[in-house]
This record gives sequence, structure tokens and C-alpha cells, in this order.
Amino acid sequence: MRFSWSRWVGIIVKEFIQLKRDRLTFGMIIGIPVIQLILFGYAINSDPKRLPTAVLSADASAYSRTLLAAMQTSGYFRIEKNVADENELEEMMAHGTVQFAVTIPENFGRKLVRGERPVLLVEADASDPAAIGNAVAALAQIASSSLNRDLGGSLAELKAVASPIDMRVHRRYNPEGVTAYNIVPGLLGTILTMTMVLMTGLAMTRERERGTFENLLSTPALPIEVMTGKIIPYILIGLVQVTLIVVAALLLFKVPMQGNPLLLYFVVLIFIAANLTLGITFSSVARNQLQSMQMTFFFFLPSILLSGFMFPFRGMPDWAQWLGSLLPLTHFLVLVRGIMLKGNTLDELWPAIWPILAFMLVVIGIGLGFYKRTLD
Repeated sequence: MRFSWSRWVGIIVKEFIQLKRDRLTFGMIIGIPVIQLILFGYAINSDPKRLPTAVLSADASAYSRTLLAAMQTSGYFRIEKNVADENELEEMMAHGTVQFAVTIPENFGRKLVRGERPVLLVEADASDPAAIGNAVAALAQIASSSLNRDLGGSLAELKAVASPIDMRVHRRYNPEGVTAYNIVPGLLGTILTMTMVLMTGLAMTRERERGTFENLLSTPALPIEVMTGKIIPYILIGLVQVTLIVVAALLLFKVPMQGNPLLLYFVVLIFIAANLTLGITFSSVARNQLQSMQMTFFFFLPSILLSGFMFPFRGMPDWAQWLGSLLPLTHFLVLVRGIMLKGNTLDELWPAIWPILAFMLVVIGIGLGFYKRTLD
């Protein structure tokens, strides 16, 4: 048989027609490159700026105001609030509301004029070392150059000093800046997101393809019974995965466990349930296992890029942070790092728990809406 150009062109046209009919695959072909281009081009930033900062100042001199203004002018710091006491400052750091905490002691300006090199304490949330690296490096330049304009006349001799103040930077929660302390707890969330959504996403579509879905439809089981019945076994699988990852984190990577392990399993259980409900919803919407896998990948890509796992969350623009706040992985990373590195309690974790619960309720509602008692 000779090669036929007409048959060859016919096969090509047939494939394009098939792609046109399979809208999800066609959307993946167009959507994934566009999403990657936008996220990597606009949302990803390895040099975070305008990091939220809280200030506890017991000095009202012009020198302390100059230092704070210089920190904001550098672009790395954004002063969110002037707190009243150390307890409020500690609470904001534990909640992750601020990335830096600046403490200016009493008589700071007076000691500076006397040449006594007063101490300026800057505490940094180092649970994500990549987010604070450049900002901490900029502090030394700020301390040595910001006061030059104010140190004139009889105070000009202080300019010759390496730095007129003693700036001490404390890296909280991860003082040595160990990358594993940040990455390994984050892997707990990414692995669970991928496996839980994928496994449950294939659950219902597999039964539909094998013809066993009719058996479920012929039973008096309610939609909520079918969905929860399929979720429970995978919850147990997810807990086994969590145990393996946590044991490896503690024994192999020496990640500290500052908080309550039972509290960690509690938030993990909520996160697993949220991902499983999403997977069941995908399986209810998809027509086959391929479409279910495509939906999973379509969800996993923004999750891993916008959650703060690979790149600093606060380095992203506001619109990317807003999108990331809709994803359960973003809040789970705050939870798991807060428990393991900060020793957070349930009250401190609640602001990151309720968004996951809200996500789960919305997804359950969508899944029940797509679930049908009869086959199309």
C-alpha cells in the first residue's frame, strides 16, 4: 500500500474534531501554558517586599522615627501596627500576622546621642527562611546609613562608628534557617493534596467506566451516603501517609515538634476531608478517569505555586495572594508549620482552620449538585 495524503489529512482533521469535542482536554492544552506563564511571570517573586511589621516603641525621639521611616522606605518592611505591650507583639508573631517585630527600648534616642550604641531588637519569623533573607540583609545597611542625616554638628563623630546602634536580629522558630524545617512540613500538605484528590477523583469514574455504578444507583443510598462512604477509607489511607511523613520528618530531618501531635492530626484530618470532597466532586463531574486526572492536575498546579510552598507567599502580588487564600493548601501550610515550629494552640490556629472548613462545605455543595441518581 502506498502512502495516501488524503487519508493522512483525514486522520489529522479527525483528531482536531475529537479535541474539539473533548473540551476539558482542549482547555488543558490552552489553559496550562497560560496559567504557567501568568503565575511564573507575575505571581512568583523570590524577593518579597512590604513584609508586615509590628513595632513596640518605648521611645518617642526623632531617631527612632527616622529608623522606622527608613525601614519602610527600603521597601522590605510595611509597618502594620504599633503595639502596646510584648504580649500583643508575641501574639501577632505566633499567628503569623506579621513577619517582623521591632522593639525600640526606652531612652533609645538619649543613649544614641551619648554614643552608647543602644540596642534595637528585630525579631523575624524564620519559619520560611526564603521570605526574610533579603529583608534581614537590608537591615545592616539601614542601621548604618539611615541616621547619617540626623547625626550632624557635634554628633558627626558618631558617623565614623561602624553603626551608631546595636541592631540585634533574632530569627524566631528557625534560628539556623534550616531549609528542611520549612520544606518537609510543606511536603506533608502537597503530598496529601496530590494523592487524596487523585485517588478519590478516580473512585466514581472508575465505577462508571466498569459498569458498577448502576449498582449504586439501584440502591436506596442517598447522595451524601455515597460520597461520605467513599471518603472514609481514603481518610484512613491519608492518616497512614501522614504518620510516615511525620516520623520521617522527626527522625531523618530532625524537624522539631514544638506543638501537640494530636492537634496536628486534628488539622490534618480536616485537610484530608477537604481534599477528598474535592476529589469526589471531580469524579462526579468527569466522564472518565482521564478527565478526572486532568482536573486534579489543573487544581494541583495553582495549589503548589500559590500556596507559599515553593515561593514566599507574601512576595506575591495582592491578586495572587487572594487566589492563594482560596486554596486549602495555603492555610494548611500555616497550620502545620505553626504546630511543628511555633507550638501554636487551637486558638492561634483557628484563623487558618475555618477557611478550610468553608472550602469543604462549598465543595460538598457543588458535588451534591452534580451527583445524579440516574445515568445520562
